[in-house]
Amino acid sequence: MIEQKKRTFVFDFDSTLTQVEAFEELAEVSLKGDPKKKEKIEKIARITDQGVDGDITFTESLEKRLKILNAHRDHLDPLVRRLKRKISTSISRNKDFFKEFADDIYIVSCGFKEFIDPIMASYNIPSERIYANTFEFSRSGRIIGFDRNNDLSKPDGKIDQLKSMRLPGEVHMIGDGFSDYQTRAAGIADKFHAFTENVERKNILDKADHIAPSLDEILYTEKLPMSISYPKNRIKVLLLEGIHEHAVEQLRGEGYQVDLLAGSLSEDELCEAVKGKHILGIRSKTQITKRVVDAADRLLAIGAFCIGTNQIDLDACMKRGISVFNAPFSNTRSVVEMVIGEMIMLMRGTHQKSMNMHRGIWDKSAKGSFEIRGKKLGIVGYGNIGSQLSVLAEALGMQVLYFDVEEKLALGNAQKMSSLRELMKKSDVVTLHVDGRPENEGIITKKELGWMKDGAVLINLARGKVVDLQALKSALESGKIAGAAIDVFPEEPKSNDEAFECVFTGMPNVILTPHVGGSTIEAQKNIAAYVPEALVNYVNTGDSFASVNLPNIRVPQLKGAHRLLHIHQNIPGIMARINNIFSRFNINVLGQHLQTNHEVGYLITDIDKEYNSDVVDELKRIDHTIKLRVLY
Repeated sequence: MIEQKKRTFVFDFDSTLTQVEAFEELAEVSLKGDPKKKEKIEKIARITDQGVDGDITFTESLEKRLKILNAHRDHLDPLVRRLKRKISTSISRNKDFFKEFADDIYIVSCGFKEFIDPIMASYNIPSERIYANTFEFSRSGRIIGFDRNNDLSKPDGKIDQLKSMRLPGEVHMIGDGFSDYQTRAAGIADKFHAFTENVERKNILDKADHIAPSLDEILYTEKLPMSISYPKNRIKVLLLEGIHEHAVEQLRGEGYQVDLLAGSLSEDELCEAVKGKHILGIRSKTQITKRVVDAADRLLAIGAFCIGTNQIDLDACMKRGISVFNAPFSNTRSVVEMVIGEMIMLMRGTHQKSMNMHRGIWDKSAKGSFEIRGKKLGIVGYGNIGSQLSVLAEALGMQVLYFDVEEKLALGNAQKMSSLRELMKKSDVVTLHVDGRPENEGIITKKELGWMKDGAVLINLARGKVVDLQALKSALESGKIAGAAIDVFPEEPKSNDEAFECVFTGMPNVILTPHVGGSTIEAQKNIAAYVPEALVNYVNTGDSFASVNLPNIRVPQLKGAHRLLHIHQNIPGIMARINNIFSRFNINVLGQHLQTNHEVGYLITDIDKEYNSDVVDELKRIDHTIKLRVLY
């Protein structure tokens, strides 16, 4: 058996073990009621940064801050209570590490033992392994100074303190300040981890042996046990097509690395860009082909920040165990409002009159101008958008007709038509809201347009390939159809920098919009909230609820167990083989969830923490296994 090398871990306290600087928290307590409290706290923060960055000596920094604080011994208990609530997230998450490796952990801080000792006691770190400054008090208990004989109160104090400690093995210094780096530069520490979870000081990043956005990252790098299976800062995300900044904030807030591009990428570019990424976020223009899926060596999930997913090869993703999530409801209202607006404009001839006005033509007339009240609205596709449009249109006084190839419950007084032909013949306005499945391509051709009422209007905010554009142009030019509104096209520019060409350019009775039916601030915010949440839940917990291509499983939060996620081909006997392995390794199963579809099975198993790691290798070797992940 190979003996593990001896390692000693030395932690700074302020803004490393805690999210905050203790002196600033002490100021919040001691200056309560002071009319200049805000101004004084800001001054303390500036002095703290000057000391941490090495711009002034630490002794000078201490003296200046203590003068401003006007603190008392009675302020220390409330300070400790505040600091206990502000332990760094990854430190708190890995409390077991401190307890298990307590003999190898020291706290060396320029803070003060009076508040550090009681906080670290709950982390199993005794006072004798905590090296820090101590306060001097007046007889009345006022804090009047500090022990100036303590090495840690002096310039280069951490270097002198560590020298005197003669720590065994490889010494790892973990902190966020210049004084922490100095211990490495002086050769006292063997490795300096720049801890950036709370504060990122750029003047030390390039000097660090390792930049650690969390304690998880340090434990992972050093091959030490941690509370989660994989550091979140190593989860790499690529977002394309200018996805809303709220989504970026959510994913970065989770600790993921996020790269953001404004436009879409070609297949070749995407095949390269997706390598090493765990999450991919797209909108409607990016095409996820089988070739892209095959190039995605680490991809776990794809987020479609839109309603449709026809731009994604869902079958290829499923066969690789890549879960796809979309936003089926988030921009529904925006699309519906645009349909209603365009319907009114077409029925009134508003767009044509506006174009005339721009050319200096005053055409004040009611000819060809109609209210929508009392008219028949024909909705092709009665899904999320079609059904909501149905409700709002009826509230405006329209009679709603709809046709859908699937059985759908009629809302309000809407009437289902037996065929597309019946709907087209009866409707004054026809609006299309079908999905992008192949059978919907070209459903509106010269024949279907010929069924429409003379003078009716057509609106397409669904998919570009649904309508034969040349046939529609002919119907518009002949006067068979009075007007049209088109938001989607068979071929669309990949970015705003590319030119747009269309057969309807210059036609006054056609409203053209650049695929913006769902593009409102509200819709983008809704999508940017919904899709990242689904992605994070899947990556962090295995929850596949609302996945459009993997079997849907909603699971409880993981507590006190390890979770094994096994995606496999839906072949008889897989479940038995998996449970046979659990039995052979005497594994206690705490919970198990299985769902399948025609192609794959998704099994989530929660087991006791204590198990032979060989079980993971055994599960991976089961025939027809697609993907295995371990979460804890």
